[in-house]
Amino acid sequence: MAGIYVHIPFCRKACHYCNFHFSTTHSLLPQMVESIVGEIRLRKNYLSAPISTIYFGGGTPSICSNEQLSTLINEIKDDFILAPNVEMTLESNPDDITIDKLLHWKSIGINRLSIGVQSFREEDLQWMNRAHNSAQATDAILLAKENGFDNISIDLIYGTPTLSDEQWQHNVQTAIDLQVPHLSCYALTVESKTALDKMIERKKTPPLDPEKQARHFELLMCWMAAAGYEHYEISNFAKPTMRSKHNSSYWQGAHYIGLGPAAHSFNGHSRQWNISNNALYIQGIAAGNVPFDMEELSPTQALNEYIMTSLRTSEGLSFDYIRRIWGEEKAPEIRKNAGIYIQQENAIINNNHLQLTQKGKLLADGIAADLFFTT
Repeated sequence: MAGIYVHIPFCRKACHYCNFHFSTTHSLLPQMVESIVGEIRLRKNYLSAPISTIYFGGGTPSICSNEQLSTLINEIKDDFILAPNVEMTLESNPDDITIDKLLHWKSIGINRLSIGVQSFREEDLQWMNRAHNSAQATDAILLAKENGFDNISIDLIYGTPTLSDEQWQHNVQTAIDLQVPHLSCYALTVESKTALDKMIERKKTPPLDPEKQARHFELLMCWMAAAGYEHYEISNFAKPTMRSKHNSSYWQGAHYIGLGPAAHSFNGHSRQWNISNNALYIQGIAAGNVPFDMEELSPTQALNEYIMTSLRTSEGLSFDYIRRIWGEEKAPEIRKNAGIYIQQENAIINNNHLQLTQKGKLLADGIAADLFFTT
């Protein structure tokens, strides 16, 4: 399995808690699409396996015109071998979704939508400085379903100063009632030098409450389980058979190519990332070169990445896989070091897999880091 990630680094309006700084550079969009086409041609031999997933993400790919998206997809089809039943996802803001766009997206092969809802509450959306309102969030989902999209994911944010436990339940229950088959739910984080970072520093908004965020996560896990969703990755919940194939391939260590500024690629032994500056990226492609940095992964780095990603999934870390790839001595050492977390009921061993319990999922990154190897 291999995947393609296309990063379109423009958004219609920036959230004040994220690091998008592209809202004033939309004049570069035609050049950006042309440059990504150029990168596709330059890197068409990066992957040897057929492409199983294609994901248009980053800023807001839905701002692309119908013609621009068609151009990108046609170029991908020309230069890569696509597997049957390829999953093709497009990220969209609710206010970008129209009947015309939905019909076109469907006609060019888009078969999964990831809609950046964030919240169904007006107060939250205004606080986040989102361009859409609550009604548009609901209408976008209904409109997509009415026009043939049944594979839909939405993003929800929890742990914000504007969100009580009851209001968080309202957001989650609204998604359940709308029969959204996939939810990606994230705790609010404060990125350095964003508007939110400065607002907290100037005491214009309360700082984040870690206890509240942990409580919201615990409540979320209970509500989603009761509604029949699989908690298949720390931040992701899906109805049976509706997991994101694209994201799942990342966590399983599949190879992928990232196209566009700041996009990352992985071919099994090295990782590379394109330059993030839009103008320099465009200049580089125009000169016939992909501007990127690269690192070769050592066996220890690759093992630590597997520990981190596998523990985030419901299947967990496979001791058999570790023995097969990294040798006999690593698996017993991980099992020994995980003993304290098993005693604390933060982890279990099930079918020769190390899996986090519901309580352990609150500590996922810390537990993974504690199991890392230094040599």
